[in-house]
Amino acid sequence: MATPNFEQLLEAGCHFGHLKRKWNPAMAPYIFMERNGIHIIDLYKTIAKLDEAAAALKNIAKAGKKILFVATKKQAKQVLADKATAVGMPYVIERWPGGMLTNFPTIRKAVKKMATIDKMEKDGTFDNLSKREKLQIGRQRAKLEKNLGSIADLNRLPSALFVIDVMKEHIAVAEANRLGIPVFGIVDTNSDPSNVDFVIPANDDASKSIEIILDTVCAAIAEGIEERKVEKVDNKDAEGEEKPKRARISRRNKSAEDSEEVADAAAETTEPEAKAAEETVAE
Repeated sequence: MATPNFEQLLEAGCHFGHLKRKWNPAMAPYIFMERNGIHIIDLYKTIAKLDEAAAALKNIAKAGKKILFVATKKQAKQVLADKATAVGMPYVIERWPGGMLTNFPTIRKAVKKMATIDKMEKDGTFDNLSKREKLQIGRQRAKLEKNLGSIADLNRLPSALFVIDVMKEHIAVAEANRLGIPVFGIVDTNSDPSNVDFVIPANDDASKSIEIILDTVCAAIAEGIEERKVEKVDNKDAEGEEKPKRARISRRNKSAEDSEEVADAAAETTEPEAKAAEETVAE
């Protein structure tokens, strides 16, 4: 897991904040200076915080848990969709469906409805409907796919939320806070970092800035997933080695039991002979 250096972040424009008049005072610890009315983010703190967030996300992925990525702003949509898909994580790039986390069972029903429509198309039920009904169901399916298609495989609540622009996605952050789900976020100088568990201070408007941070985060997640696979293989190999050992131990125990039985039988056969010999000597 390689964290980008100062020059790489600088080249990507991660240091540019918002106008001074739009700043949030809570972001003061992450601001280096003000130049031409624009706040400049301290990139050394960005590196430290990004490294901390990447390590935490790696551990979550290693545990086999899901991380939900959220970004509905235009410049972040496609980048986030590509990166999240590459590591097999769910994402939301359209409008955040209110209650997606706090009312998760209802969202799951909508996803199941989408699956039911797909099943109708496969088993031929769709062919028996009228043209108007097909059109209505097709539009409904397209709408569900647009809003919920990326979370179709999310069967339970995610273990973490990664947000780009916590100010724009404040509803998602509020729902995660309510449920105790840890929030990771790219936080600009105009946002409030108090509701974010892992703050990554950086420019959340430039596509290059978003991409370089997502590259680091997704690389850490991919490492966690790979380590989980390796551990599974090692555990299987260990179990495979234990089984022959157990078989050998059981065979040893069985042979020991057989030896004891033979010894007991020999003792039983020699006892009458010994008694007979004693009687003969006595006579």
